[in-house]
Amino acid sequence: MVGILVHGDNHFVVRGPLPDRDAARALIRHWSIIQIGATTPASLERWRISTKEFREDLEWAVNVPGDSEISPAVAQLLDELSARGITIHNSSFDSW
Repeated sequence: MVGILVHGDNHFVVRGPLPDRDAARALIRHWSIIQIGATTPASLERWRISTKEFREDLEWAVNVPGDSEISPAVAQLLDELSARGITIHNSSFDSW
């Protein structure tokens, strides 16, 4: 599966299943801070950042609110996903 994990004005295209709220927040923490030589915790090994995907292949979306606004390009992508019937999960509100 391929999805998008959004955090403020940052986002990650991710290969892996739809993460639950705790996993989404943990992925944001893990990927947002550069840690040279760090290894991925075992609990997060099901997901990896992907650099080449087609927007048509995105199957899930999670928004973990940050300190900044979502960029216009990512907001447009989320609108497109929603129009395709994909639920945009929000880690502040949803318990999916």
